[in-house]
Amino acid sequence: MHLKTLKTAAQESQSENTSSASESAPKTRGARVDESSASPVKKPRVGFAVKFAIGLVVMVAVVLASFMIGRYQNVDAIQAIKITLSQVFPFLPIEHDWAELDASVVLSIRWPRIIIALFVGAALSCSGAAYQGVFRNPLVSPDILGISAAAGFGAAVAIVFSNPYSPIVQISAFVCAIGGVVLAYLLARVKGSIPNVMLILAGVVVAAVFNAGISMMKYLADPEEQLPAITFWLMGSLTGIRWENLAYCVPIISVSLIVLLLFSWRLNLLTMGDDEAKSMGIKASRLKTIVIVCATAMTATAVSQAGTIGWIGLVIPHMARMIAGPDHSKLIPMSAVMGGTFLLLIDDLTRVISETALPLSIPIALIGAPFFAILLRRTKQGWVE
Repeated sequence: MHLKTLKTAAQESQSENTSSASESAPKTRGARVDESSASPVKKPRVGFAVKFAIGLVVMVAVVLASFMIGRYQNVDAIQAIKITLSQVFPFLPIEHDWAELDASVVLSIRWPRIIIALFVGAALSCSGAAYQGVFRNPLVSPDILGISAAAGFGAAVAIVFSNPYSPIVQISAFVCAIGGVVLAYLLARVKGSIPNVMLILAGVVVAAVFNAGISMMKYLADPEEQLPAITFWLMGSLTGIRWENLAYCVPIISVSLIVLLLFSWRLNLLTMGDDEAKSMGIKASRLKTIVIVCATAMTATAVSQAGTIGWIGLVIPHMARMIAGPDHSKLIPMSAVMGGTFLLLIDDLTRVISETALPLSIPIALIGAPFFAILLRRTKQGWVE
């Protein structure tokens, strides 16, 4: 109600200023006014539903193309669809014209990798959009609270003291990521409240401590096997993803994303400032905690599965904001679609240019950093909260 009143008042004042300016304008005798110049034709705006539908179509196209990319080239998109339908709906009359190896590649290797890429990209981009809204800072990314450094330390510890290919690596990374955020919260708490500046500084401190721990684990690691495993994990990769990895990854990201969508309209009020949100009956501290917990859960889950992946949580929310606007009820779903599609495209690119699965952080940084620089140069207005 208050936001609508503010918008209505702004529109009325703007119309009054326009009418007064037109009345005060000097009139010229005998001058003929061209009707076409007096009422310029406005370009029709594309609605959010159309934009979101286009994003979904692009995502589906990238998913279908992903089945045909890899060292095993005997599978096409139509065959992958037939294999999937025959597995999900065995009662359908589908001709079994593929080899068992084709079905194994589609169902056991490429489907899990595609799904994890979509969910990890969506988690990082949505958590970045949520953090930027909470802290009202366009340069905030999902690792602002030391999540990536803490997860990297947990993975390094598990690799050094366990098998590098054990599921304990993912579990240790997830637990340490959550523990790092809790530690940042405890450090930032001042007299019962948690100011944004203190929380960001606490995140910097936590990240520095865990980065030192990662260096220590690298020093203690076996240089023949453990050290390369730590380095490769920190650079990010989707190699070796199976259905078991999706068992807890998909539920945590899905639940956290749904909660963010439910609180998206309140997050719009939070971007106006804590005092403004409190004046509208919103408990800012509780809302911040809910948003940060959901964003942290998504980021910790994504990093524990795919390693440290930067730039997605920083660049994709800005791209989605340019398309969908600053409204978080539209920004978050658009960020999810764009983030998942972008990470899947990058993963396909790594499989095309390298047979040994190039780490994801390399092409993402090479593409994301110049694109973000161009975006900053081409932006005519400031960041919209």
